[in-house]
Amino acid sequence: MTIHREGYRIIGISALVFVIINILCFNFFADSLLWLAYLIFLASFVTFIFITLFFRIPRRELTFSESKIVAPADGKVVVIEQIKDDEYFHDERIQVSIFMSPVNVHVNRVPMDGTVVYNHYHKGKYLVAWHPKSSVLNERHSIVLENSNGTILVKQIAGALAKRICNYALPGKSFKQGEEFGFIKFGSRVDVLLPVNAKIEVQLGQIVKSGVSVIASLNQS
Repeated sequence: MTIHREGYRIIGISALVFVIINILCFNFFADSLLWLAYLIFLASFVTFIFITLFFRIPRRELTFSESKIVAPADGKVVVIEQIKDDEYFHDERIQVSIFMSPVNVHVNRVPMDGTVVYNHYHKGKYLVAWHPKSSVLNERHSIVLENSNGTILVKQIAGALAKRICNYALPGKSFKQGEEFGFIKFGSRVDVLLPVNAKIEVQLGQIVKSGVSVIASLNQS
């Protein structure tokens, strides 16, 4: 396991706060309320570990397949439905949405090989990520990947806790399936918009892993 570069500053600040709080607590409470100092130490230590683990990048065996679309994020599948896309395709698409809780790994990976042909950031609200309107009302960052097998749109969506979307997918950049293209801090959601003839290979409520779990197959005919 490694730590994501987006976490270095936050973890460093958290470590400094942890040390200062506990030095002060043990100095003030050592004589009369030692139990309270230990309680604060335990609570602050658990918080620090949680923050550190949020930025973890676990080692895993990634899935590689030209015809398969892999999950761009860890989490639970909360939406599988046919929708009208008004942002890029302007036609019917199948939307697969994955909700990431604060305990999930938050590295976002490209679902297939492809070149970025579209990248756009949208300002917006911070509704809870599972809200039906979060896909179009929340702060979000959309990219479109294209290869010889098809074109898909991947949308990073901020949630009630997520206040920063990191996106590294510059237009014209080519990615290999499973490569990292972004990171969302503290809970969020990722949508994938697929062709209507794609074969969906996940179910509502299923837990998936980014770069590993196959969520759909593209029709290559």
